[in-house]
Amino acid sequence: MNEKNSMTEIFWEIFSKQDRQKIKEFQTYMDKFAVNFNLYKDGNFIERSLPFDVIPRIIETKEFDDIDKGLSQRIKALNLFLEDLYTDKKIVKDRIIPEEFIYQAKGYLKELQGFSPSKKIRTHINGIDLVKDTVSDKWVILEDNLRVPSGASYPLSIRDTYRKIYPEFFEKLKIKPIKEYPSMLKESMDYVNCGGINVVLTPGRFNSAYYEHAYLAKKSGAQLVRNNELVVQNKILYFKNYDGKLVRVGAVYRRLDDEFLDPKFFNEESLIGVSGIMEAYLAGNVAIMNAPGNGVADDKGIYYFVPKMIKYYLGEESILDNAPTYLPYFEEDKKYIFDNIEKLVIKDVAEAGGYGVMFGHAMTKIQLSDLKTIIEANPRRFIAQELIEFYDEECYLNDEIVPRKADFRAYVINSDEPKVWKCGLTRYAMEAGNYLVNSSQGGGFKDTWVMEA
Repeated sequence: MNEKNSMTEIFWEIFSKQDRQKIKEFQTYMDKFAVNFNLYKDGNFIERSLPFDVIPRIIETKEFDDIDKGLSQRIKALNLFLEDLYTDKKIVKDRIIPEEFIYQAKGYLKELQGFSPSKKIRTHINGIDLVKDTVSDKWVILEDNLRVPSGASYPLSIRDTYRKIYPEFFEKLKIKPIKEYPSMLKESMDYVNCGGINVVLTPGRFNSAYYEHAYLAKKSGAQLVRNNELVVQNKILYFKNYDGKLVRVGAVYRRLDDEFLDPKFFNEESLIGVSGIMEAYLAGNVAIMNAPGNGVADDKGIYYFVPKMIKYYLGEESILDNAPTYLPYFEEDKKYIFDNIEKLVIKDVAEAGGYGVMFGHAMTKIQLSDLKTIIEANPRRFIAQELIEFYDEECYLNDEIVPRKADFRAYVINSDEPKVWKCGLTRYAMEAGNYLVNSSQGGGFKDTWVMEA
């Protein structure tokens, strides 16, 4: 019996002896603390409990160590890329990435050219989406999320509940503790802090991940703030406390996208941003996490070049592979895409959260023909990937155990060096055969246990 099978069998042996009534107790406990991921659907705001599963994903420690090394390498390279891109542009001058490809990226902010943030850290909080390929049995990276990745609070919450409802697992299995995540977050905020308190800037309770904003602020010791509680004076950011006193802010973990961050700098119609915060940032008086302009590295087209970045900046081969990806921007790739479109996954490079994803095998001939026409007209807008047959995870749904497609979002916190959290967000599809697992698409989540044999 190998180590992973041994761990899994011990888990199932314990789980099989549990009173199923405890699952309802689990649900009640999670609902009590309002573990929500809200949705906007058909123009309506839907406040809902985030679906969760009581069966965790189990990753053996040695396997996770390989993931750790690969993710640390990737974040080092991506941070170097972003710093280079907004300063010296060596990677562009050396033609590793086509110049026009960078400037057409939706997230590129030319206004920030020449600016270097505190400690030259741009990728403070990173969510990297992986799946495990059933063919190669290797972990494959699907996406990099370097703007405002969400989800870390959910495994923290479910782990707290697990320890209360199912203490037997933690008595008999060597499960890695995960409570250090808020301290990792605080360490990163403190590392880049420009003098003052740490704050978490939230758009408010109607945001889909508001639960997480409040949770992480509390656990990390940061002040949870709305835009009307912050003010900029003489290019310095202040928090207005309960008695009207101004308290200087040194680091902002912002939970809103660039375009809404500062109505003076970006979208003047933004009602959730902080007027003048970019002036304070560009003066070097406050750190913003993650750095504005990171969206260029979130672009699914730029994802194609990350292995080249790793080689260029670190002189190393990628430890973790990308999914096989093709850019119609290149004629050779476009020909392959058009010849094989019915078996590929086509993605709009500027979309996120599972939106803009099209599965060739699920489209009609007319739809595929129309898609080719759209790609031909704007090849920079799309990438194509081989459909990865990634593993199912066992899920307890409707009083039975069923397999569902599941990915894994790993979290890497960057300060003096990248640190990979020994947990992550396992997301699963609610319907059999569905490959879209995103929370914004109605998917559920489960805890991830990194375990020693």
